[in-house]
Formats: sequence, structure tokens, C-alpha cells
Amino acid sequence: MATAEVATAEHSDGLVFHPMDQFIVKPLFGGETLAWYTPSNVTLWMGVVVLAVIALFVLGTRGRATIPSRIQSVAELAYGFVHKMVEDVTGKDGLKFFPYIFTVFCFIVFSNFVGLLPKAFTTTSHIAVTAVMAIAVFVTVTVVGFVRNGAGFLSLFWVTSAPLALRPVLALIEVISYFVRPVSHSIRLAGNMMAGHAVIKVFAAFAPLILLSGIGLAVTPLSILAITAMYGLEVLVAFIQAYVFTILTCVYLKDALHPHH
Repeated sequence: MATAEVATAEHSDGLVFHPMDQFIVKPLFGGETLAWYTPSNVTLWMGVVVLAVIALFVLGTRGRATIPSRIQSVAELAYGFVHKMVEDVTGKDGLKFFPYIFTVFCFIVFSNFVGLLPKAFTTTSHIAVTAVMAIAVFVTVTVVGFVRNGAGFLSLFWVTSAPLALRPVLALIEVISYFVRPVSHSIRLAGNMMAGHAVIKVFAAFAPLILLSGIGLAVTPLSILAITAMYGLEVLVAFIQAYVFTILTCVYLKDALHPHH
């Protein structure tokens, strides 16, 4: 019976499983129409992430014990980690932007880890989400650059250490590179999160083969092993991608605060 169902599915759809279905945005309360104001699975899991961040940094640290609890220790380590990153990359001048950068880091890292829960939705796998954050960083950095330095911010694109004949060419390259920043900034995060989850789903599709044929006795244990390995890798990637997005934000902010080559 199971073999017949699989054959029917293969005949009708061409695939028994669809690894990209997990990224489909769906209305939260049924229906098929999605508008900008429609509550969806994306907004639901964004809300879960926000509540998780509040629980950690508000409820977890309200006691402010001299000997911190585990939750307070995690909150303090995260705070200190990002604070040191901002100070090391941007200098003392960049610390005024620490609350913004810390908020971005917390949202991304919590979204990435919450997305690893069964049946959860990884909001950072959608370019619409990561693009908004990347554009916000781009606009903020650009505004700060001009407000702080005026026309001197344009010196960011003029490489004075290069030979004079090469400076116009390098300036053009620098301008193109500057405006490509939000694209690479957003695609890197969304692409990594989407790819990892899709690979896990592909390996998971091989696990039920043990019910269908003798070859499944060999394939199913291998697929479970691959899922375990990929899941461990995704835990690492979830943190690394939050770190990369945040440190690039700090680097871009440093360019705005100190644009001279």
C-alpha cells in the first residue's frame, strides 16, 4: 500500500517530498490571500523570537544576582561579547550605536536557533526579512557618514594610497562595492539558513525508506546519521551567521565614522 502511494506521488508531482515547502509563507488563520497586514507564520515566529529575547534579557536578569544564574550568565556573556566586538571594530565612537547592533544580533541569533526547533519557521531564511535589516544598516551607516563627516564621507571612495592614475578606477569600484553591500549582506544570511534546512529535509526524506524496501535497511541509518551531522553543523552556522552579519555591520559603521583610507 505504501509503495503504491509513493508511486502515485512520483507520477503526479515528480517528487515524493518537497524540501522547499518549509519556506512557504502562509496566512496564520487560513485562507490563501496574503497582504502586508495579514498575520502569517512569519509574523508568528517573529513574535516568538521577540518574546524569547525579552525573557532572556528582562526576566532572566531582573534579579541581578552577584552570583548569576545560568540565564543571567548567558545574558551577560552575550552583552559582553557584542559590546567588545563593537568597541574593537568601531572604537569608542561606535559604542553609542551598541543598543542597535546588539538588538540586530539578538534578533538574528534567536531567529536562527528557534528555526531549528521541529515545526518552527526560520524567518531569517527569507530574503524579505534579511533585506530589510541589511537596508536598515545601509541607510543608517550612510546617514551617519554624511552627518558626521559631511562631504568628507566621500573620501571613503578615494584611495589616496593608490597611484593617481588608478584612483578614478578604484573610486568606481569602491562605489559599486558600497551599493552592493546590502545585497551581499542579506543574501549571505538568508542563503546559508535556507540551504542548511533544505539539506536536512532532503536527508529526512530517505529515512522512511526502511518501510518500503530492503535497501532501506542501509539507507535509513545513513540518512539519520547525516541528519544528525547536518543538525550539529546548523547549530554552529546559526551562531556564525549572526556573528558575521553583526561584525559586517560594525565594519560598515567604522567606515562611516572613519572614512579616510
